[in-house]
Amino acid sequence: MDYKYFMGKAIERAEKALYAGEFPVGCVIAYNNNIIAAGSRTGTAGNFINEIDHAEIVTLRILAEFKENVDRSKIVLFCTLEPCLMCYSAILLSGIGKIVYAYEDIMGGCTRCNLTKIAPFYKEHRIEIVHNILRDKSMKLFKVYFENQKNTYWKDSLLARYTLRQ
Repeated sequence: MDYKYFMGKAIERAEKALYAGEFPVGCVIAYNNNIIAAGSRTGTAGNFINEIDHAEIVTLRILAEFKENVDRSKIVLFCTLEPCLMCYSAILLSGIGKIVYAYEDIMGGCTRCNLTKIAPFYKEHRIEIVHNILRDKSMKLFKVYFENQKNTYWKDSLLARYTLRQ
């Protein structure tokens, strides 16, 4: 599987989010070298922040509507930012076999969580993690986002400061 190709598609989704004034996270889900679901972050551009519709959750909802029978352990989820705890848990519960992400989320990323210390239901799930695929391209989108004074979502956060120092 061509990780750079599929991450490029996730970055396209992140660019669309950025140009819509949203936090620039994109996600695609691939199976048998085909994209079967894609989404981007919503709910960060207005006065009321929606903390549910992360790119991964939006894309998992689309996957839930996928009608073909698939071996979920062979699904690969590509996202432009390391998944948070909510998204990581949802991905685990979905039975997806691999997460590939571009840019590390030093503030809220959870792919390095020690699953052996949490409830058995989660720690029994095995998932492969691949990181830093097209990292610089993803990071540039976050720089553009955080440099724009109109964008207040996570302004002055640890992630913003880390990104702007890169």
